[in-house]
Amino acid sequence: MQPTHSSRRILLPVRNWFIVFTLMVALVLNLVPFGRLPGIPDWVALVLAFWCVHQPLKVGMAAGFVLGLAMDVADASVMGQHALAYVLLAFGAAGWSRRVLWFPLAQQALHVLPMFLGMQLVMMVTRMIGGSEFPGVLWFLSSFTATLLWHPVTYLLLIPQFRPEDKDVHRPI
Repeated sequence: MQPTHSSRRILLPVRNWFIVFTLMVALVLNLVPFGRLPGIPDWVALVLAFWCVHQPLKVGMAAGFVLGLAMDVADASVMGQHALAYVLLAFGAAGWSRRVLWFPLAQQALHVLPMFLGMQLVMMVTRMIGGSEFPGVLWFLSSFTATLLWHPVTYLLLIPQFRPEDKDVHRPI
C-alpha cells in the first residue's frame, strides 16, 4: 500500500530571514509582561529548540548564546543565566535532531521535554548560586506547557516550507 499524496510532503528549504524573524517574535513574546503566572512557556527556548532540531546547520549554540544574552539583559537577571541555558538547549537539540525527527510529533514532544526541564534546571541553579531562593515547583510548569505547544508550533513554523498543491503530471513527486 502506497502512502497518499497528502501524507507525503516535500518541504521547501527554509529561508534565513524567516528563522531570524521567528526568533525575534519569540523574543518579543518573552518580553510580554504576564506577571507571575506559572506555566507561561519560554518562547525563545521553544523556537530555538525547534530550529535546532529542524535546521541544526543553520541555528545552533551561537544563536542560543546571543538570544540568551538578550534575555539576560531584558530580564535584568543574572548575566549569563539564559545564555548558558540556551547554549545547552541548542547543543542538546542539535545533537538529538536526527533521532527526534524520526518520531511522530507527540513522541517528538516527549523527547524535547527533558531538554526544556534541563534548561530550566540550569537556570534555577544559576539563580540560586547568585543568591536567589528556590522558585517553587510551579516554575517548572512552563517546560510542560512548551512541550504541549511543540505540535502546533511545529505546524506553524513549517507552513512557509510546504510546497503548493500544484500537480505537475510530468513529475513523479
